[in-house]
Amino acid sequence: MPKQTPLNALHREAGARMVDFGGWDMPVNYGSQIEEHHAVRTAAGLFDVSHMLVIDVQGDGARAFLRRALANDVARLATPGKALYSCLLNEAGGVIDDLIAYFFRDDFFRLVVNASTADKDLAWLRSLAQRWGSRVTLAPRRDLALVAVQGPRAREIVWRVFPELEASSATLAPFNAALAGDTMVARTGYTGEDGFEIAFPAARVAEAWRALAAAGARPAGLGARDTLRLEAGMNLYGQDMDEQVSPLDAGLAWTVVSGGDRDFVGAAALRANGARNAFLGLVLLDSGGVLRAHQKVSAGAGEGEITSGTFSPTLAKSIALARLPLASKAGDTVRVQVRDKSLAARVVKPPFVRQGKILVPTS
Repeated sequence: MPKQTPLNALHREAGARMVDFGGWDMPVNYGSQIEEHHAVRTAAGLFDVSHMLVIDVQGDGARAFLRRALANDVARLATPGKALYSCLLNEAGGVIDDLIAYFFRDDFFRLVVNASTADKDLAWLRSLAQRWGSRVTLAPRRDLALVAVQGPRAREIVWRVFPELEASSATLAPFNAALAGDTMVARTGYTGEDGFEIAFPAARVAEAWRALAAAGARPAGLGARDTLRLEAGMNLYGQDMDEQVSPLDAGLAWTVVSGGDRDFVGAAALRANGARNAFLGLVLLDSGGVLRAHQKVSAGAGEGEITSGTFSPTLAKSIALARLPLASKAGDTVRVQVRDKSLAARVVKPPFVRQGKILVPTS
């Protein structure tokens, strides 16, 4: 049986279509995936992301431990509440997971990891702490439930419903968070729009969900979340990267900080192997198909493969992320094998859409 978030009953009451996602019973949509997508781009959408896991990393050695465990460097986090995106790598340089790390004190960091890899992530981090003799505790926080409110009206709606949160979150810059009692408010998201991800006590999250929906945040499911993140050029674990894929081959070189006095898990493998592919976007030029994962791409410099693809509601075109030969660049035209057709596509540099604006050529 799939696991259930504390909001499961509300999704079912709302008539959501439910599916097994990473071992969790989650809503795909509440009727129209396209309308949910556009609601996020134009107003505000409401997502249950409680299947993801919060892990608190605490103790005198917390910063030193995460500097070795993560490919990005938490030494960059000096202001309480500041966050960074990072990959958690294995010794071969493959991606165990991608996550967000929030800094609150030198002895207190908070990680938010993906649902499908949560148990594996926690076991890996604990094995590293034991191997290194690190003075840290790693506490999974299933007493917290995560809700994302995303879109140009998201913050306004949150403050109207929870005026007590405005004082701590009104001045937050993107990729920063604040603790307000037993609630964490983070100005982060997975849609390419502004908004908040909020960790509520699980016992209170259903009440919070109802209030946010009543105030105008439209419930949205995994379908819209996927089209939104792909338009925003954001990777999906298990499709765009996994334990066999280096972050250097998944467009995530910017999350890897090498050099200096720091050695992190997977660093030696990344140095030895370097980047083997270019990770870029595609916009379909021809009609008659939709770009999907695993379709083969013929480029001037060789062969490639789509890792994520969909029809973009904002562009009204099919788009994709793809691993292509290293010599590939934005502006190239390639051919994609879509069933029995070879269709033309333009190579672009993601993101495709941010803050409601189309950022790539569509013809």
